[in-house]
Amino acid sequence: MNSQKASWWNRALKVLPGGVDSPVRAFGGVGGEPIFIRSAEGAYLFDDSGKRYIDFILSWGPMILGHNPPQEIAALKDQLTRGLSFGTGTDSEVELAEFILSKIPGMSKIRLVNSGTEATMSAIRVARGATNRNKIIKFRGCYHGHGDSFLIQAGSGALTHGTPSSLGVTPGVAEDTLIADYNHLEEVEALFASHPSDIAAVIVEPVAGNMGVVPPCEGFLEGLRILCTKYSSVLIFDEVMTGFRVFDGGAAKRFNVQPDMITLGKIVGGGMPLAAYSGREELMDNVSPLGKVYQAGTLSGNPMAVTAGLSLLKLLYEIRPWMALEASGAILEAGLLDAAKTAGVSVQINRVGSMFTVFFSEAPVIDTESALKADPKKFAQFFHSMLDDGFFFPPSQFESAFISTEHTDEIMEKAIKSALQAFKKVK
Repeated sequence: MNSQKASWWNRALKVLPGGVDSPVRAFGGVGGEPIFIRSAEGAYLFDDSGKRYIDFILSWGPMILGHNPPQEIAALKDQLTRGLSFGTGTDSEVELAEFILSKIPGMSKIRLVNSGTEATMSAIRVARGATNRNKIIKFRGCYHGHGDSFLIQAGSGALTHGTPSSLGVTPGVAEDTLIADYNHLEEVEALFASHPSDIAAVIVEPVAGNMGVVPPCEGFLEGLRILCTKYSSVLIFDEVMTGFRVFDGGAAKRFNVQPDMITLGKIVGGGMPLAAYSGREELMDNVSPLGKVYQAGTLSGNPMAVTAGLSLLKLLYEIRPWMALEASGAILEAGLLDAAKTAGVSVQINRVGSMFTVFFSEAPVIDTESALKADPKKFAQFFHSMLDDGFFFPPSQFESAFISTEHTDEIMEKAIKSALQAFKKVK
């Protein structure tokens, strides 16, 4: 192991819990020691020793146009000369809000925050305040950040580390969070039937990305819309991951289902810490200072983050890459399936647009139960083989991988060839 890498890891272990600032980075799902990244450009990452990796994490989704688009960097340099943070309103935050609302369906107002967790926590609070109800429905294996209400049978790192909940979540919070299985509408119907006047909201990833990528089954999202309307509950699409990635405007637009609220993050911040929650006017008018649902943040609407997000979104809509990304994703999906077949390994490739997961499973992955039947040991072998060959995949079976416009046909061909060799090593 590189001595410099060992030094950084050992130093990190002494000062950061588990050596990381977010659990999945610790490589707990795949074993081995994490790499430390020094820089990035286009489709590539460069570690502290100078080794280059083709990046299929893309900061967990934001870098849809690759790392460091020149226009975004230029905009950030310009903003840097004018100030980092003001603690007041800015013209750029209004422009970003207007731009986002013009592109996503059915949302009238939006509040900018600093993280996806803030966005989802706030959306739930708005729903509870508007309905005067306490309970919410979430789905086993879906991850909506580390708010107390969501850390009950959660996904993402919670699945990787085998902890479906978290210490520190009170029994009262747990009682107000009802759990259903993703893609199982009948369970949601049963919960509504048991609590017809108690459920403030249903929150769902319209494309699950934190148990690995799991697309919605036909009729699932539509059924949620019908049930929420019937019982006067708020339907919240958590599009922190899917917003502006899986389609122009996001998953709500792709699947033609209209939620009451949408949370956003990742791409809308252009790689900077920025997220948002949005909704119909009668819901958002409950938010302080208009209403009595309180939420605030010193750095909300931070000029640097807003500049990054607005620059990336404007560039995104100049390029309009979604059809090209769909085609590129399909090529990679077909190539990986063919490579696995050649190597005699059973895999499922779940993909929606430029999000995908390689599941080491013989059966289709359609919900949390089938996702958990995938073999994490085989995935770990695949991960390390690809990493050794210069490809950085998410270090967990239960995460989404991503592609960008910088992932060229040549890169895809190289990835498929390396995957063939990686599949052959899987036992």
